Amino acid sequence: MFVPILLLMFVMFRSQKKRQAQMQSMQTALQPGSGVRTIGGMYALVKAVNDETVELEVAPGVVAHYTKGAIAAVLEPLEYDAIINGRPAEDESVEDAVEEADADEKPLSLSKDEAKAGTEAPESK
Repeated sequence: MFVPILLLMFVMFRSQKKRQAQMQSMQTALQPGSGVRTIGGMYALVKAVNDETVELEVAPGVVAHYTKGAIAAVLEPLEYDAIINGRPAEDESVEDAVEEADADEKPLSLSKDEAKAGTEAPESK
């Protein structure tokens, strides 16, 4: 009866230890120039790494200080660029194809004159 409870506790503590070790290794791997996401969901570039804090550039020329624990994830350069700039360079060919498809469609008009021309007037009694 106590064995399942002990087993459950062991599994819970082990998974928590793994998460802590992963977070610790991520925080020690922070380097200037890396793109990060904070626990608040803000994306920024690492400008400097100190003992317990990190300087993040949240906008061009705007640097803020955060604790290392506030960093939720270190992003790959392509992923960070895609988030900040909208989409990566390799998606430009897809964007061009969508624009060409949109050019073939007739633009939507909300003019009353065009709406009347396309439909016949209802018969009155």
